Amino acid sequence: MPQQPSHRPVPKHLRQFAKNMRRKPTDAEAAMWRLLRARQLSAFKFRRQVPFKTYILDFACFDKRLVIEIDGSQHAESQRDAAREAALSAEGFAIARYWNNDVLQQPNSVLEDILAKLAGR
Repeated sequence: MPQQPSHRPVPKHLRQFAKNMRRKPTDAEAAMWRLLRARQLSAFKFRRQVPFKTYILDFACFDKRLVIEIDGSQHAESQRDAAREAALSAEGFAIARYWNNDVLQQPNSVLEDILAKLAGR
């Protein structure tokens, strides 16, 4: 497993944007954070709205190199998301995407899927 570098420099505007996103999460992001925070999911540490390179990751487990993205309909068939996934994959990350409705209506199924992905890494 590649060693995680210490903090990488992040442009100030990106860091501020991530802080703003943490203060005003979507309903689905808030629900997911309640399930992931404080090592509640099998003691895995997750961070939320993390600046990484030129992106902000919804949730990231750096120990297992897993990024979780919670998406609305604007992300369906997004070419920008495909480029983002390619860039993150090149850094050794796996990306798990879940729809807002799935997080809000079927949180246990989403958590089971996340655990399976973590176990496979």
